[in-house]
Amino acid sequence: MLAGIPLIGWVLRATLDTGMFDSVWVSTDHDEIEKVAKSWGAKVHRRSPEVSTDSATSLETIQGVCRTQSCEETMPLNLNPANRPRRQDWKGELCENGSFYFTTKDLIKKGLLQGGTVGYYEMMPEYSVDIDVDIDWPVAEQRVLRYGYFGRTTPEVVRLMFCKISGCLTETRITLSTSGEEMVSVNTKDLTGIRMLQKEEVEVVLLTSSEDSLAQVLSDKLGKKTDCQVIQVGEEPLNDLTPIVEQKKLDWKDVAYMGNDKADVNCLNRARLSAVPGDAAVVAINATKYTCHSVGGMGAVREFTDYILLQKQKAKSKLQQDRIDCNN
Repeated sequence: MLAGIPLIGWVLRATLDTGMFDSVWVSTDHDEIEKVAKSWGAKVHRRSPEVSTDSATSLETIQGVCRTQSCEETMPLNLNPANRPRRQDWKGELCENGSFYFTTKDLIKKGLLQGGTVGYYEMMPEYSVDIDVDIDWPVAEQRVLRYGYFGRTTPEVVRLMFCKISGCLTETRITLSTSGEEMVSVNTKDLTGIRMLQKEEVEVVLLTSSEDSLAQVLSDKLGKKTDCQVIQVGEEPLNDLTPIVEQKKLDWKDVAYMGNDKADVNCLNRARLSAVPGDAAVVAINATKYTCHSVGGMGAVREFTDYILLQKQKAKSKLQQDRIDCNN
């Protein structure tokens, strides 16, 4: 999982959304690839998650490159030491970054990815990061959160968030006191996250289940503390929540949802943005669009809040002020 999404999911989403390919194959050693490929084939490396949907020119081979100012070679192949420019004035070198290769079917049949007349597509530095060693991972994660491709629709329209109390706002465990009382805790970071969403005019609705007696006891207190509406849902939350979404004259594309178990799968799939804590059930993790590092009751709601607000900021401003300008 990279920034809450499977690593290969980043490149698959971008590749599919280009609309340029007759078919997209996940397995690159399948016997049928040669039969299916018409005239072009593409190899997109899953180790380079920041693929954009920009098109490139048609040559026999096209590869992704990025401009860099570092080089292992100490021989001055393109630099005169006697007339050395300032590093800031040097335009740098184009280096292969392994993000993607476009090649012809004839070259593929020869076992080659490159050959003939080779062209290149220069990517902006913020889009270029290769994951080769473990320290590359946190860099890539921050890059995709800020610059990654999240699909054709923008998330700034999220106006409503549903959040389960049990397993998201609270831990999945129950603490018993010596007197036999059942106790659960709520993390103040999560409560702060809810208030942050409310300040951005995102309505937050807390969900409790009829089967969870402890969450029902907490619901009134949490509702008052967070100024959130609390709704009791049944075994299929989607059936209970869809009328509420429609009543507010919204659509599920305007909704964020946070759950943690099998019952939440349909809502996780329908919501524009969805998340589960890091300790959620596998079936929920497979259905969600973002998996938190934090577990339920330990900051997962706050983490999802930061994710929602970052995507809203990104959609509104395009973060042009943070982009790397190679020329200036």
